[in-house]
Amino acid sequence: MRVISGTRKGKILKAVPGSSTRPTTDKVKEAIFNIIGPYFDGGVGLDLFAGSGGLGIEALSRGAEKVIFVDRDGKAIQTIHENIKTCELEDSAEIFRNDAERAIKAVTKRELSFQFIFLDPPYKKQQLLKLLEWIDKEQLLVPNGTIVCEHGSDIQLPETVGKLGVRKHEKYGIIAITIYELTES
Repeated sequence: MRVISGTRKGKILKAVPGSSTRPTTDKVKEAIFNIIGPYFDGGVGLDLFAGSGGLGIEALSRGAEKVIFVDRDGKAIQTIHENIKTCELEDSAEIFRNDAERAIKAVTKRELSFQFIFLDPPYKKQQLLKLLEWIDKEQLLVPNGTIVCEHGSDIQLPETVGKLGVRKHEKYGIIAITIYELTES
């Protein structure tokens, strides 16, 4: 795994030890950023189920101002810290060991909103629809903001969830990406 583009292009990222997480492949990561970017002029992101932090780090490398990384696995949090340090992005990252629901409650209390949110939960414990509904209800996305959902290709997400509408849906073998954007302010 590596940073594909931007200011940290070529930096090697560590994977989370063990088999509890599956990193987004470089091919899929490239496709995601070609759709939602490819570069950013600032903006704040939320990387839930961050794993190694690869998606959020890629966003930072491509110009995002700040990313909040969340994962409930201790090994993942340690790996994110190491990868952030390797990429010298400590000033642009907040890292929290938490589950997704508590993290959403915490950012809601802080009254934060995001230009982009990455949702890559474990495929076997798919909770994307519930998370999308919650993000919409709590208005965590800024107008024209983007949510990237990575899921098994056998999962079909709805075309709309509240004010969120599908912008793009792509399949890459057993992996699918569904990208939502806020359709009205």
